[in-house]
Amino acid sequence: QLQFVESGGGLVQPGGSLRLSCGVSGFTLDYYAIGWFRQAPGKEREGVSCISSSGGSTNFADSVKGRFTISRDNAKNMVYLQMNSLKPEDTAVYYCAATPLNCPVRRGLYDYWGQGTQVTVSS
Repeated sequence: QLQFVESGGGLVQPGGSLRLSCGVSGFTLDYYAIGWFRQAPGKEREGVSCISSSGGSTNFADSVKGRFTISRDNAKNMVYLQMNSLKPEDTAVYYCAATPLNCPVRRGLYDYWGQGTQVTVSS
């Protein structure tokens, strides 16, 4: 049975860092691009970052460029989102999702989703 497990969320002060992890059991991530999305209260879910299946290509939302990095370890079936210089507006539930396509913008093209992990940036 396919299962995503996200971890690493929590409460952090502005300017702090967190590293989110996304692990998968039940299938291999090798052939899937992985996207990170987030949803703040009262807002639509938005794309944050995506990494291609090989890890050779990444993209980021303008709001997180220069602060977030994404990486993957296919041998461990894991994807990571390193978040630095966090701001209160980064507060949201963060989700990882898998797609066989090359990092599409439309979230409807992601086939598998994790349950989400809460990130709260507050002093």
